[in-house]
Amino acid sequence: MERSAGVGLVRSLAIGALGGALFHLLGLPLAWMLGPLVANLVASARGLDVRVPEGLREALLGVLGLVLGSQVTPELAARVVDWPLSMALLLAGVAASTAVAAAWYRRCGFDSVSAWFASAPGAMTAMILMGEKCGGDPQRIAIAQSLRILLVVLWLPPLFWLWEGAPSPAAEAAAPVAHLWMLLALPLLVPLGRRLRLPTPSLLAPLLFAALLSGFDIASLELSEWGMNLMLWGLGSAIGSRFRGLSRARFGRYLAEAAVATLLALVVLALFAELIHRLVGVPRDVALLALAPGGIGEMAILAVALEIDPVFVAFHHLLRMIALMLVAPFWARWLQRRVADG
Repeated sequence: MERSAGVGLVRSLAIGALGGALFHLLGLPLAWMLGPLVANLVASARGLDVRVPEGLREALLGVLGLVLGSQVTPELAARVVDWPLSMALLLAGVAASTAVAAAWYRRCGFDSVSAWFASAPGAMTAMILMGEKCGGDPQRIAIAQSLRILLVVLWLPPLFWLWEGAPSPAAEAAAPVAHLWMLLALPLLVPLGRRLRLPTPSLLAPLLFAALLSGFDIASLELSEWGMNLMLWGLGSAIGSRFRGLSRARFGRYLAEAAVATLLALVVLALFAELIHRLVGVPRDVALLALAPGGIGEMAILAVALEIDPVFVAFHHLLRMIALMLVAPFWARWLQRRVADG
């Protein structure tokens, strides 16, 4: 690691630690993720060089994948028969929310290609690359996608906190540490996930490995409370430091545009979440988090940290990502023909 990157990492983690400690002292929800995220976001906006290397971010996502996969139990199969309806509603909600957000971005001056790919809720890297291939603006797509994830992560925990109240002390009791040896498999699992071309391989390969072991009741990773907070601290710092190098004026304008687009998407998806709640019997908070237009990694973090049925949430976000990656190439070709004819 070059010296500037090392200094940026130390600065990012130090600023994140201050933010996490402040949020914890204030009793705010998900303090050790949102505190580092907000602190690094403020530092980025002020021009400080804060950064978290991609390798460290992937390692932390791998730990999250192991934790998430360990939530799978043999009893899970009994619930899967109720999920086809929620899956169909998820896909309909994704289509509707993308159309609404794209219409807003068109009003903000985006070209049609950039507007659609900026609005697709998931598979961010694929959307940026496909959008650029179709003639869109990759920087605007990337910023809009990143800000949507940021806003969803910032907005949802306080909403759930206000909705359900602060967790009781009993709910925060530390879980027993178990099967830490599973962490040793990460250096093998992440490269394997890349070779298998899994979406978000650093998260999904460990998740599938842990789900297999946990589903057959062989092993389930359990971290201590401080271990979970350490993971959240690193991931929160990584999300907040994404925006370094963006001027304050441009960041403010892009943030305002993304805030409206994200709010519109959340409102549309909340309606579909309500349908899932009524028709499938899934609690409202679980349904909303399963449909929320954030990244699979970030939503998995929230599900695990807030104890909101992480398996249901992760499954539906994975489905959304796969559906987008299957549909996007056909949609891209249609947009290319439309742009060429126009």
